[in-house]
Amino acid sequence: MIDWKLAGTVARGVANMQPAGNPEPFEQLAEPAAEAERLVSAYTGLKAAAVPPAEAVERQAWIDANLASLSGVLEPATERIGGKLGPLGVVAGTVMAVEAGAVSGFLAGRVLGQYEFPVLDPDRPARLLFVTPNLAHAASTLEAPDDQLLRWVALHEMTHALQFGGVPWLREHLAAMLRELLGALQMDPRSLLRVPDLTDLKGAFERVREDGLATVMVGPEKRETLDRVQAFMAVLEGYAEHVMDAVGADVLDDLPALRSALQRRRRDRSGLLKLLERLIGMDLKMRQYEQGKAFCDAVVARAGIEGLNRVWIAPAAMPSVAELDDAAGWLARTESIEPAF
Repeated sequence: MIDWKLAGTVARGVANMQPAGNPEPFEQLAEPAAEAERLVSAYTGLKAAAVPPAEAVERQAWIDANLASLSGVLEPATERIGGKLGPLGVVAGTVMAVEAGAVSGFLAGRVLGQYEFPVLDPDRPARLLFVTPNLAHAASTLEAPDDQLLRWVALHEMTHALQFGGVPWLREHLAAMLRELLGALQMDPRSLLRVPDLTDLKGAFERVREDGLATVMVGPEKRETLDRVQAFMAVLEGYAEHVMDAVGADVLDDLPALRSALQRRRRDRSGLLKLLERLIGMDLKMRQYEQGKAFCDAVVARAGIEGLNRVWIAPAAMPSVAELDDAAGWLARTESIEPAF
């Protein structure tokens, strides 16, 4: 139903409009990746039988990987709808292709690194991608030494690689939650082609502004499902952010300056880009970084990295949204949880 060729064309156009830097200083990845694996594993205790090799990629390659993963997530949902729409499904598919392409193109100009895998197919291999023109541009705008930024980003992405490579149940658990969430989506492509009345438009805007687009699409009766996914993602990102700082403090020349610069990069957006980030979920991801890191920092302050590693015991040990603000309560609840494997 979705025209993925059109989505790719749109994505490339959007990505090419964003500034880039000289990728060459960021193309030698073997040493930073090996260092990151050694340091992250030593600090966290996470170990994987193998991690994917670090790949230096241009934006086009990232777009191709992202759209392939996105199609694997969206196609099951759109197929449920497309057969009932007839000719209207073609038009709706075109609209969704433009939207998917625009979002992917925007992200292709922003993402620095990504541990990428087919989310709904846990048995497929993962990739460890570093988007070199974006790293180069970020190093320039953040006034950060190339090698320092690369090593720091490598710590973050390698943490994800060891999370998913070292915790046997993690990928299947994420896939199961996303299947449940996709089943709850109230996706009606007809709504893309209708102009709602002003009262409904105002109400929808207020809900998006308050809770984000995902909440509106899922609906209030499935909010618990969305909350579990968001708490899970907050832990994944917060854990990686905590490790970046905990490990980076010993190996990077000026970690506080790097952290401050990265925070500015995440927040210093124009009004239009802030709105776009809000609509596509980037604003939510920024909150995940912050709330998740605060939770992980608080747990480690009370019980060390061993205490924080309880999140990997079993799905039941994952904190709820409320527990993200209650590290002590989460530690008390998880004292007696049995491992999943």
